[in-house]
Amino acid sequence: MTRIFICLFFLAATHVYGQTFTDGLRMPHKTLCAGFAFSHDQWTNYWEGKLLRDNQNLGTVTTQHITWMGAYGVTARLNIIAMLPYVKTNATQGTLQGIGGLQDLSVGVKYAIVDTKLSTGQLTWYASAMLTRPVTSYTPDFLPLSIGLGSTQAVGLTTLTFQHTMGWFGAATIAYAQRGPVTLDRQTYYTLGRLYETNQVAMPAVFQQRFEAGYRTSKWEGSLVYQQQNTLGGDDIRRQDMPFVSNRMNFSKVGVNGSYLVPAVKGLSVKAALATTVAGRNVGRSTSAMLAVLYTVGLQKQNP
Repeated sequence: MTRIFICLFFLAATHVYGQTFTDGLRMPHKTLCAGFAFSHDQWTNYWEGKLLRDNQNLGTVTTQHITWMGAYGVTARLNIIAMLPYVKTNATQGTLQGIGGLQDLSVGVKYAIVDTKLSTGQLTWYASAMLTRPVTSYTPDFLPLSIGLGSTQAVGLTTLTFQHTMGWFGAATIAYAQRGPVTLDRQTYYTLGRLYETNQVAMPAVFQQRFEAGYRTSKWEGSLVYQQQNTLGGDDIRRQDMPFVSNRMNFSKVGVNGSYLVPAVKGLSVKAALATTVAGRNVGRSTSAMLAVLYTVGLQKQNP
C-alpha cells in the first residue's frame, strides 16, 4: 500500500547512455549522465491482506515523485549511481492530509563481471550494491500517505543481459534488500499478534525480481517488463486498520518502457514508462506513469 523499497525498479534504462542498477547498460569511462524522472502513481482499491477492497476514508491515493539521478563511468566496467526522490502524497477523501518532502538517498556501484562478445550478440553479467538512507526526518508511521518507510537499507543486485546483433535484447535482475529498524514517534505498537513496548520496529528483508525483453536501436528502444516483490516476513493489515511499516508488501507488476535519443540535442535522451499492478498483498492496485529526461556528457580531456 506504500512505496517499494527505493525506486530500485522504478527507473529503467534510457538507451545509449542513461542507465540504472537494473538494466543491461553502463556508462562509458569518464562519462556523466544526470537528469530527472517524473512519476505519477494512483490507486483506489488495495489489498488488505488478500482481500481486494476500497476505502471511503481514502478515496483515490496519489503518489508523485520527482527523482534526481546521476551515473558516472569510473572505468569501462565500473559505474557509480546515485538517486534522490522528492515525494508528494494525496488522498481525495477523508481527513488524512498528504505530505511531501525528500525521501531516501541511494548511492551504489555497478560492475560488469562478465562482458563477452558472442557470434550472435553481447552477453553481460553485472553485480551491483547500493545503500539507501533517509535524508529527512519524515514519519514512516503514516501509511499509506507517508513518503517512505524510514529504513536504512543495504541492497545487493545481479543482472544478466543479452543484446542480439539484430537489436533484440533481454535482461533479468534479482535483488535482495536487508532493511534496518524503523523508529516510530510512539512507544508501543501491535503487530504479529503481540504488543511491543518500544519505538523500534524490526523490518523484514525484501526480495525482488525483474525481467525485461524488447528491441533496441542506436536511437530508440521499446520493451515489456515484469517485476515482482516478496517481503520475507511481516504481518497483514488488520481488518479496518491502517497499514504498518513492517507489513508484508508483495506485488506483481507488468509494464512497457520506451526511450528515445533526441537527435537535435547531442546527449539528450527521454524515457517513458507505464506499469500496472496485477496482483498484490497489502499494497494498492496502482497504475503508474513515468517520464525521464537525461543528459550525458563526456568528461575526458580533449587533445589539443
